Amino acid sequence: MALGFIQNCSPWQLMVIVVLIVVLFGSKKIPDLARSLGKAKNEFKKGLAEGAKDSDEAEKASEPAKEIA
Repeated sequence: MALGFIQNCSPWQLMVIVVLIVVLFGSKKIPDLARSLGKAKNEFKKGLAEGAKDSDEAEKASEPAKEIA
């Protein structure tokens, strides 16, 4: 897990992290950052789904055709 360190943090440490994020980015930019991360996540999932779909189609196309006798 990318954020596994959070499990080892106390509530006070988490509060300090949140305050630092608000101070660094400002309270108005945080929703924009979260929105852009959400959009990027959705685009990444779409890309993965399209890649899997393309690879499935390639597998079906490469299978030999069965002859009906």
